[in-house]
Amino acid sequence: MAQQEQNQVQPESKVIKESNTDTPKQALAKVKVRQRKAIDKKKKGRSRKGRDDGFDIRLISIRRVTRVHKGGKRMRLSVVAVVGDRKGKVGIGIGKGSDVKTAEDKAVSYAKKHLVYIDKKGDTIPHEIQYKSGAAKVFLKPAAPGTGIIAGASVRAIVELAGIKDILTKIIGSKNSINNAYATLEALTTLRNTRL
Repeated sequence: MAQQEQNQVQPESKVIKESNTDTPKQALAKVKVRQRKAIDKKKKGRSRKGRDDGFDIRLISIRRVTRVHKGGKRMRLSVVAVVGDRKGKVGIGIGKGSDVKTAEDKAVSYAKKHLVYIDKKGDTIPHEIQYKSGAAKVFLKPAAPGTGIIAGASVRAIVELAGIKDILTKIIGSKNSINNAYATLEALTTLRNTRL
């Protein structure tokens, strides 16, 4: 009888040992994972300034610029931002500030104040156009459905945020991404839809 009672007690002690198999390091790792998940949930709830009004933001360039003063050089950051709703409205803005966030906010607010509407024909442009703005020359051509956006980085940012899904483009002349972006935007504003 005594041996049977001991046999019944032993399995219970084994169960207790199995439940506490985590070493201190493993327990700490689990706690850290839970903390990270809680932080991620908090971050998901936040929205960046300007994101809640339906506009997408794309940064074309971030440059470090300097002004020379009597005491030396003053460093600042220049940011070029493209803002669009992917439904035909798009704008470009340049902002300068002591840090990237300040410069980006200035660029985005300027771009939102200077939005332009672009005529589209379905998911492409109504007709082909070659436009010259300073040294930058861009060529835009409508494409068949499913072609996608064939473009460089600065032109792609403008075209995507304008809501154009099928287009063929070519940059001729300037390699300056800011000038190319402005030339693209001016070219798109001159397009006229010929539908009756």
